[in-house]
Amino acid sequence: MLSSMGSSRQWKMTRKSATKGKRHGFYGQALNEAERLKLEEARGIEGIDEEIAILRIKLRELIVAKPERFDLQLRVVSTIARLVTARYNITKEQKKSLKEAITRVLTEIAIPLGIKTLVK
Repeated sequence: MLSSMGSSRQWKMTRKSATKGKRHGFYGQALNEAERLKLEEARGIEGIDEEIAILRIKLRELIVAKPERFDLQLRVVSTIARLVTARYNITKEQKKSLKEAITRVLTEIAIPLGIKTLVK
């Protein structure tokens, strides 16, 4: 039993060292090396602005290439609308936090400087 535990531990250590510094994750196993590099690059992007921009470019291409495919154009427009909504959606907690931060700035900085405001 001791020898099987040792080999199991050794296997885990070997596996860890082989993957050290690499973040392939769940989907990375299904990708080739070039795709894994692209995945690493994509992980560094925050937000969805680039995706929205790409969809806008593709919509323009679709309108030019297939003006009769209004159904596809409408699907792309719908997707863009959902992404834009998600991009600018602020939760109630975020609104409250933002209001508190603005109030704090006004009460701690603006009012002491003599700037009159209405803080509710």
